Amino acid sequence: MSLAGKHVAMLVENNYQEMEIWYPIYRLREAGAKVTTVGPAAERYLSKLGYPVVAELSAAQAQGQAFDAVVVPGGYAPDLMRANPAMVAMVKSAVTSGRLVAAICHGSWLLVSADVLKGRRVTGSPHIKDDLRNAGGIYEDKEVVCDGNIITSRKPDDLPAFCAAIVGALTAQGIERAA
Repeated sequence: MSLAGKHVAMLVENNYQEMEIWYPIYRLREAGAKVTTVGPAAERYLSKLGYPVVAELSAAQAQGQAFDAVVVPGGYAPDLMRANPAMVAMVKSAVTSGRLVAAICHGSWLLVSADVLKGRRVTGSPHIKDDLRNAGGIYEDKEVVCDGNIITSRKPDDLPAFCAAIVGALTAQGIERAA
């Protein structure tokens, strides 16, 4: 499955969960996608364990970009991301315009703040299941849940299924557009 020509935004912020950023970045690049890191500002961010990632674009700059997908990692970064109006607006715009949005673990918090979960099947860290339900989501305790253009997963152990779902959905987009 080649993702050549696909452009994916990986959202970044301090206190991210290391595997939930780097595993999808490498998996998507391996499949041929261009992955651009996007943060509140174009600067360096540190993981929970101190590993750096540099945002290539700020969320405000990224708003005008045409991304095929937006990926939201977990850790405590999403709690910081959802305090940034440009990051929330980017996710809301991506969902409402039919672009793929994938969130893992606490990343689903950003979907809550973007107000895009009403009536949608969703999963995330069990610690935020009440937040997901209170936002109108239908919580499912599964390794990956796909509902239209939203893909969610619970934890780092789910990364293989999470990334396979993202690659599959982006591949299907290419097939639909070619038809």
